[in-house]
Amino acid sequence: MQTIQANNYQVLFNEKGYEYLNSILLPQKYSKLFILVDENTSNYCLPHFLSQLAIEMEIEIIELEAGEEHKNIETCLQIWHSLTELGGDRKSIILNLGGGVITDLGGFIACTFKRGIDFINIPTTLLSMVDASIGGKNGVDLGNLKNQIGIIREPKAVIIDTHFLETLPGEQMRSGFAEMLKHGLIFDKIYWDNLKNLSDLSTDDLDTLIHQSIVIKNEIVSQDLTENGIRKALNFGHTLGHAIESYFLENENKKSLLHGEAIAIGMILESFISKEKGLLTSEEHHEIKYILSDIYDAVSFNQNDIKNCIDLLIYDKKNEFGTVQFALLDKIGHCKINETCENELIYKAFEDYKS
Repeated sequence: MQTIQANNYQVLFNEKGYEYLNSILLPQKYSKLFILVDENTSNYCLPHFLSQLAIEMEIEIIELEAGEEHKNIETCLQIWHSLTELGGDRKSIILNLGGGVITDLGGFIACTFKRGIDFINIPTTLLSMVDASIGGKNGVDLGNLKNQIGIIREPKAVIIDTHFLETLPGEQMRSGFAEMLKHGLIFDKIYWDNLKNLSDLSTDDLDTLIHQSIVIKNEIVSQDLTENGIRKALNFGHTLGHAIESYFLENENKKSLLHGEAIAIGMILESFISKEKGLLTSEEHHEIKYILSDIYDAVSFNQNDIKNCIDLLIYDKKNEFGTVQFALLDKIGHCKINETCENELIYKAFEDYKS
């Protein structure tokens, strides 16, 4: 796979990624090497990853409990203490080996420890390969509110090794696939058309599609790192999707949703809103709803659930001056940012989803 050049770093694939790592992880360049993992990546990914390293540095492994519920400041405090106790200094480097929680949280820790040390993301899930590890967003949740505390700073590199996907559960693959579908919907109709024919895809096709998805996200982010304009298009499906994800995460009576599962619902809802605002045709909305509903299980919402999700919208980090901001579609492959929406229309979108 061809290396992708981002603003200040490269996204390297498979063997090229390990060649790069082995060339820079030198004792004269870095004083300490830390690898951040969770319990899943420690078991399933770390042995393969370590086997690819040909370095003479001592390695310290820091392992976390797995799950979005641990992506918080309390976990950061534990890791900052661990880095200090293990002799971390300003010439240390952190390798974030894991899914979106690890790359988000690990990047935030690296950006704030000793006022900032180098970090490299090695994503091990489809979601983190095509989304979380790319673009320089690093952060943690505040209670159940997604990504409220964070910083934008790009990694030194991102290494994509698709070998890790061989041990990834099917529901995690579908979660990541939602972000790939989003990239097609907001930016490239041909890419969307290729993705929607899942039954025809091979393993080699998946590698190519992952590469294309990263190209799309990088193309958008490279124009607008700090999200003042076009980068807001990446929020399609996320305004309502994040509210749904947060509500299900905090509610003991609800089964927590994976990020992509919540975003898929958000994309269905926000495509309906796009249609009702005259931006998207009925045919396009029905196509989106049909494709996503075929891939992702339906989730039940009662009126109280909907109200609570809408109440959470005000905390969305994309809001400006107290106004909820949406990225909506004005056709498949093109997005319109800074759109507003009345609560009545959101309720209608949920009714359409339930139908």
